[in-house]
Amino acid sequence: MPARIEFRQWLLRFPRAFPLVIFLLTLVVIGISVYAIEKSEAQKEKAQLQQTALAVGVALERRADANAAYLRASSALLSHQAEITGTSFSRLISELKMQDDFRGAENVGWGPVVPRAEIPAFEKRMTEEYGRAFRIYPALRPDQAYAIPLVYVLPANELTLGAIGLNMLSDDGGRGALKKAATKERPVASDKLVLIQGRGMRPDGFVMYMPVFEANSGSKRVRGFVTSAFNAQKFLESALHSEPVGGYGVRLYDRKIAPDRLLAQANAPEREGMTVVRGMTIATRPWVLQVWAPQRDTLSPLSLLALISGLLIASLLMVVARLLTQQALEDRLALAWLEQQNSIRLSLTRELNHRVKNTLANVLSLIALTRRRATDLDSFVDGLDGRIRALSATHNLLTQSEWGATPIRAVIETELAPYTKGGEHLVTLTGPDIELAPNDALSLGLAIHELATNAAKYGALSTAQGSVAVSWHLVSDTLARIEWVEKGGPPVHGEGNRGFGLDLIEKIVAHELGNPVDLRFERHGVECALTVPVRQASEFAIRARRQPRQSETPPSA
Repeated sequence: MPARIEFRQWLLRFPRAFPLVIFLLTLVVIGISVYAIEKSEAQKEKAQLQQTALAVGVALERRADANAAYLRASSALLSHQAEITGTSFSRLISELKMQDDFRGAENVGWGPVVPRAEIPAFEKRMTEEYGRAFRIYPALRPDQAYAIPLVYVLPANELTLGAIGLNMLSDDGGRGALKKAATKERPVASDKLVLIQGRGMRPDGFVMYMPVFEANSGSKRVRGFVTSAFNAQKFLESALHSEPVGGYGVRLYDRKIAPDRLLAQANAPEREGMTVVRGMTIATRPWVLQVWAPQRDTLSPLSLLALISGLLIASLLMVVARLLTQQALEDRLALAWLEQQNSIRLSLTRELNHRVKNTLANVLSLIALTRRRATDLDSFVDGLDGRIRALSATHNLLTQSEWGATPIRAVIETELAPYTKGGEHLVTLTGPDIELAPNDALSLGLAIHELATNAAKYGALSTAQGSVAVSWHLVSDTLARIEWVEKGGPPVHGEGNRGFGLDLIEKIVAHELGNPVDLRFERHGVECALTVPVRQASEFAIRARRQPRQSETPPSA
């Protein structure tokens, strides 16, 4: 009571000071609110930029993968042709419908390996075939033992015929890509190149090379290369056609962000604002995608509305300050509670969004890879059904743990449950209590599913006498080693029983876990060792920071 009386006396003594103080404090609150709104808008814009960069990057990778698949198919068919002529090459491209489906690609071509000594005869033969002079250019350097000239290009028009006869080994970027493609036996993209076209056009682009080997040769002898040239600008625009970016600007760089490494750009605003960068790989070639928003010169509409409304409220508060003092304090407490609840909801929403994206990406990868190896519809459905069920079983474990840490034993027991019912097979699990992060638990569950499926088809789980032993232990504070050993099954003859599932373990699962997989086909059965990261559960326990439930009721007005 004395304090209230003293406060009232102070108001009576300084009648103008208190409204002024309230007005100034209100301005501060307005400034903080505008700052918070602008910060929230910036975070929202950054999330949209990241989503746009992801969508554009996926579209580019999807187009590159489709083109690479066509190159693989044409390489396989060309390797079985006794002689490759312009007519046979054109017929092959027409049958594959490569010219219709090559989105973003300028052309598809063929270049054979021509030893130095055979160049004069080769040029004479091609001159007779074309009916005009044919020359390999530029001339071979003294240290070059052979040339790889571009002899056929489709579609054949005035833009593409300028490249006929070009020695693809003459450029450092193309030479490195050709050697890498021959070594890796897969499509490889070149460095940034200047494409040779008619009408004086020299656009920036790149070329994808796929080696063609001699079909009946005991060694991997390269017969030539099937190529596809890409105008980088058109390649980017083909991706933006399916993934519009609105008013955002997009740049595509080869390997690193530098002016001389710029491949293409689109929607470039005059003034650049917030920017996000995403790395990606196109046919083993690292690229960098940069997406940015135009810079804003004014506050956002919501901030302007908050500013104008705040000034009006501040003016009103100067008149009714004595009536709203206590209410303002309670409103501030309520605002803090609402901000806390909103922060928790945003965190959970972002976490859910991240998990759903990861799950959809895994399912899409499984569909694509299973389809690639499936020989008929039934095998595709069976393979895909088993792998999705494996993901579903592990998801149930993660849901039970609220997407926190999940024990290794629980993941393995869940995947082996169908084979241990009824005691038909001997399955032993040994190891300490070690917990995994959600993504690593999903990858481990998929690996155990593939091993169990392989064992049920060909290995220890296919016979009543077979047994499987799974053990795990810590090899460091951050890594655990899991070992799978089969015994008592049918004898294993090398890698004869190897299937797509084991390839998936060695490639996809190993990539997801960030560590190589040691897969061995011993005489007594398959042995596999996986190294899994061990992480702290606190990194995923977002809900642990929430307030006790009784405090979730906002203060009364």
